[in-house]
Amino acid sequence: MPEWTDPALRGALNGAGIPQLWAHQREAADRLRAGEHTVISTGTASGKSLGFLLPVLTSVLAGRDAPTGRGATALYLAPTKALAHDQLTRVEALALPGVRVAAYDGDTPPEERRWVRDHAAYVLTNPDLLHHSLLPGHERWAPFLRALRYVVVDECHIYRGVFGSHVALTLRRLRRVAARYRAEPTFAFASATIADPGAHATHLLGMPVRPVQRDGSPRGALTVALWEPASAESPTNAAAEDGLRGAPDDGPSPDQAHIDHDDGPVAAPAGDLTPKRRSAVAETADLLGWFVDAGVQTVAFARSRVGAEVIASVAARDSGGYRRAVAAYRGGYLPEERRAVERDLREGTLRGLAATTALELGIDISGLDAVVLAGWPGTLASFWQQVGRAGRAGRPALAVLVGADDPLDRYLIGHPEAIFERPVEAAVVDPENPHLLAPHLLCAAAELPLTPVDLELFGPSARGLVDRLVADRVLRMRPTGWYWPRPDRPSGWFTLRGIGRSIRIVERSSGRVVGLVDEARADHTVHAGAVHLHQGVTFVVSELDLEAGHALVVAGDPGWSTQARSISRFDLGEVRQRRQHPDLTVAFGEVTVHSQVVSFLRRGPSGEVIGEHRLDLPVRTLATTGVWWTLPEAVLTDLGIEPRQWPGALHAAEHALIGMLPLVATADRWDVGGVSTACHPDTGMPTVLVYDGHPGGAGFAERGYAVIGDWVQATLETIRRCDCEAGCPGCVQSPKCGNGNSPLDKAGAIGVLAAVLSRLALAQR
Repeated sequence: MPEWTDPALRGALNGAGIPQLWAHQREAADRLRAGEHTVISTGTASGKSLGFLLPVLTSVLAGRDAPTGRGATALYLAPTKALAHDQLTRVEALALPGVRVAAYDGDTPPEERRWVRDHAAYVLTNPDLLHHSLLPGHERWAPFLRALRYVVVDECHIYRGVFGSHVALTLRRLRRVAARYRAEPTFAFASATIADPGAHATHLLGMPVRPVQRDGSPRGALTVALWEPASAESPTNAAAEDGLRGAPDDGPSPDQAHIDHDDGPVAAPAGDLTPKRRSAVAETADLLGWFVDAGVQTVAFARSRVGAEVIASVAARDSGGYRRAVAAYRGGYLPEERRAVERDLREGTLRGLAATTALELGIDISGLDAVVLAGWPGTLASFWQQVGRAGRAGRPALAVLVGADDPLDRYLIGHPEAIFERPVEAAVVDPENPHLLAPHLLCAAAELPLTPVDLELFGPSARGLVDRLVADRVLRMRPTGWYWPRPDRPSGWFTLRGIGRSIRIVERSSGRVVGLVDEARADHTVHAGAVHLHQGVTFVVSELDLEAGHALVVAGDPGWSTQARSISRFDLGEVRQRRQHPDLTVAFGEVTVHSQVVSFLRRGPSGEVIGEHRLDLPVRTLATTGVWWTLPEAVLTDLGIEPRQWPGALHAAEHALIGMLPLVATADRWDVGGVSTACHPDTGMPTVLVYDGHPGGAGFAERGYAVIGDWVQATLETIRRCDCEAGCPGCVQSPKCGNGNSPLDKAGAIGVLAAVLSRLALAQR
């Protein structure tokens, strides 16, 4: 324990059974105490929090008896409210005299917010509130900001892609506002294991950050099982379950990967869509119920909110007398629902929990015996974060990855070395993305007039963007800088997560708010007629009013599930990079995608389609980046693929490429979309496009372009290895296809991808 540790804190830690530190905790604490920006990147449950709490709380304790003014303050930023409240519980348990610690987020009652601003020394919040409230209203936080000594950025590996770029720009705005009050806080970052955490934290902060990576904590043995569900022996509800796997809690809502037909969407899916293997959702539910019956406290991670609800419902139904010991945990729950689940899990009342990534980033659990993953979570970083939840008490533990009927899952189950012998991905952020930088420059100008010195914080492209904003009369230039000329706040124009406002799900009969859903998902998940599951209760949506911001629901199980269908068209813009190969062009550049949910399917218990119903919803437009390739029609003809087969062959190739992109890029298939067409007006040729499902792009498609050969080869190998005849979810079918997986031509996709690969290989000789 460092000699500079406050005696009261040292006593509290001794009382909690922590008389000394692990090596990485001590190294991080000493660096932060010396004023060095530091990132701690060690394994799950390695005690990273103590590494930054020591200097933070010692600093706060030293100023608690300040004769005048306010003592030292600190700010803690977490990606979820649950994690911030968990940290609050941890600090309050130390019972340090004179330390005022408080959470400040969207759940904080208005009457408490003023007290937090005026009196709290350690404030726990999230980047979203920093963007929407603290920075725009910094004058009200002036005493707190003047005394700001530390800023903690927890779980910083989550801040990647578009969300990470937004957070990086928000941290630059925080540095600028703090400097206005003559504060230069030391930044502490904590991260799960990622490639080059020092570089990632440096990109987030815009200043050098030193890493602490050597983990000194002990762990019990962890057994990891790769579990492939058996072949489906009879029709099940697997197709319905997998068809309902929506976007993850913290990602976009693509549901846009499908073919664009000149004659509109296909009326109904064609071909055999019966799952070849049992659903990962159904298999995980059985495992969770079995573990609960055996007295093994277990968390099952699902890739979607609906998946978590289904797993919890089935496991509770099948686990005998433990029905009340199984629950679901996901985004969209009301605050009191989340807190109750968190409390029951800590106290051991809950033996089984089905959760989304909201828990991966949430409470710190000790004593879990097993973790089950319903499908690959998207990245190695998330995989190790989730399996690390098991064995927190130092006992041997078990983690089970249940493979979904999905190209990437099939590949990983068959190639364990791709999990256990591959380095963890690097997290990518691009704070100079003009689609993101421009609105943050407006926010900065509204907070304090911008000066040329300020622009250095935001990178070399900031001046050009400011000049453009002045030309567009959005900013005004004065001798003392650039000013925001309007009474409203630009911070209210956008969210850091790119998900827009929340749509309230309201029970029609009682007016009770059942839950929340992001506006970006509303068209797909709570349209009129949609079946919605919440804590084991089934509702049917009777009305979606986007203008009013609510969806009205009626309780009741109609006996079917629903799946939205959409159509898209895409416009190719400026080409940033291009490769010309024999008969093949590969390009990366700007893309505008226009999509619209046009109908929904009703599926029976076995996944069969029992009806389609039209919807009248608005067209959504997304300006992003993508990678696309074209082949001349003559090449397809020479391959023996007839013109009537072209749409199905290209569509199947597109699906498989989307499914395999996470193998080469730090992405989940839900982060990207795709479109294919037998003749695109911008190219005049058969074209396949894979694009980032975020405004302005997130770097996923660009990474795919850089390693196009490896990407296509892994995709082709996966399709060839699949033992189905006409295509299945394990190779060319997609759980989020807006056109109901029709048309698809597996043999044609193999021919098309082989042609692309051979031309790439020929160009490299």
